Amino acid sequence: MNKKLRIIGIVGALIASIIIITSPGTPLPFPEPTTTIEGTDSVEVLATNLEKPRAIAFGDERIFVTEKIGRIRIIQDGILLAEPLATLRTANLFDGGLLGITTHPDFSVNHYIYVYYTYEEGGNLWNKILRITESKNKLEDADTIFDKIPGSKFSNGGVIKFGPDEKLYVATGSISDTSYLPQDLESLTGKILRLNDDGSIPNDNPFPNSPVFSYGHRNPQGMTWDKFGNLYVAEFGPTKNDEINLINAGQNYGWPSQECSGGDFIDPLICYDPSIEPGGIVFYSGNKLELEGFMIMATLRASHLFKLDINEEGMISQKSILSGIGRIRDVIEDPDGNLYIITSNTDGKGFPDSTDDKLLRIVK
Repeated sequence: MNKKLRIIGIVGALIASIIIITSPGTPLPFPEPTTTIEGTDSVEVLATNLEKPRAIAFGDERIFVTEKIGRIRIIQDGILLAEPLATLRTANLFDGGLLGITTHPDFSVNHYIYVYYTYEEGGNLWNKILRITESKNKLEDADTIFDKIPGSKFSNGGVIKFGPDEKLYVATGSISDTSYLPQDLESLTGKILRLNDDGSIPNDNPFPNSPVFSYGHRNPQGMTWDKFGNLYVAEFGPTKNDEINLINAGQNYGWPSQECSGGDFIDPLICYDPSIEPGGIVFYSGNKLELEGFMIMATLRASHLFKLDINEEGMISQKSILSGIGRIRDVIEDPDGNLYIITSNTDGKGFPDSTDDKLLRIVK
């Protein structure tokens, strides 16, 4: 058996072995051939040769993509611009660097872009949130609005999104699987933070004078809200036990004392064993695709884009809607109801082709 067939066989065996603890899942289809440069009937290729892309955001009919090496790339009118919006000095780490990105709810007025990235100072690793003012695809100004989130080579979290309440939600990583800092309310490690748009602390946070919204998290990778305003977070387990959690203010999700269940903490809605490595998640609300009301989830290790019928009681069903493009890092819906994903085959754990990584638009 040649190397390529052996690799496919390993991936196929991995996908076939996925078990969903909280409810039975639909058997996963075998991966189809890799998407070509021209795309397929299901997807359009908008950009190629992205270098370790991490997250997607939208603003004024443009798409902004972070590359872990420190660049913010722009796709405008379906074309990847040669010049990045900005190039930041980030730490070169396996799971650190330029990570999350989001735009302000009033972006068309203030042109604020927020990014989360890892940097080194005095031999220590930290993460910060930078608010960038953009003008004509260039960085006009930049302010650090929140700093000194502990960093590491692994488990930095890094997802940032504005919620329906127009507060900035920030997911931080656990730094180390042996650290109990995620249980420490005085630490920024392993938390979901809730901030005002200038980085200050909202008066109605669950803990007085604290940015902490929830705690006991390991390595959050995806964040989304349903139509009722409920917050969901997808996060990596250590080697298994990935979780999808329904987040409520002030609650403790157990890490590192609990994985999935078994302790006096909040249990996840869904637990995956073995790992699928969930990435970005979004509840689809548009009408261009027959996906309204479903949670759409990118996966890295499982290499599928899934739709999940999910509610507060747990998942009802899970089905693959796209495969064959390798590791999928993030998924997001634009204001017009289009669905976009980025691949993550150049992240050191994938098998990139000559045009990876890609930004894709789901057509059907």
